[in-house]
Amino acid sequence: GNPDKAFGFPVDNTIGGTPQPNPWTKPSSGTQEWIEFFRDHRIGHQLDLAGDAYCSNLWEKDIAPRLHLLFEDLQGEKEIKPSLLHGDLWSGNIGSADGKPSIFDPAVYFGHHEAEWGMSWCAGFTQTFWDGYNSIIPRDEGFLERKPLYDCYHQLNHYNLFGGGYISSARGHLESLKKKLDAKEKAK
Repeated sequence: GNPDKAFGFPVDNTIGGTPQPNPWTKPSSGTQEWIEFFRDHRIGHQLDLAGDAYCSNLWEKDIAPRLHLLFEDLQGEKEIKPSLLHGDLWSGNIGSADGKPSIFDPAVYFGHHEAEWGMSWCAGFTQTFWDGYNSIIPRDEGFLERKPLYDCYHQLNHYNLFGGGYISSARGHLESLKKKLDAKEKAK
């Protein structure tokens, strides 16, 4: 369980073959702690492994300092609460055991439920699956603005695992986030 209502997990684990650090945030964590956790232990960690100067500079100078702007709709009563996540949810990690649905090969941790959507670009799930998910956990107002953040984590991980064109996809997500943040700052 998670009696302290924190983000993280009791042990570090892996996502595929990539180490995934899971230090606990402070007890009764909310939106600010989630931002810091994802910034440092998801995107920041993957960028350190990738060693791509362009992506790292874009993240460190233009995105990470303003990341809170993507979460302005998740304050007060809508504060983010830790949810137990599979962490690597795609069709290759779903099967059956004794004729019953089963998920396996998790990169489990307590995080923001929206992070589960990060693999949706290659998950192979039908719209019916995602509609069912949203019938239980409805989309928050700013979800589509944050989705490139969660997609970027998995694109960076794929780059760290397999190389190739995944870094271009990660760059595209980071550039999209920068544009969204630029627009948010300009509107203020």
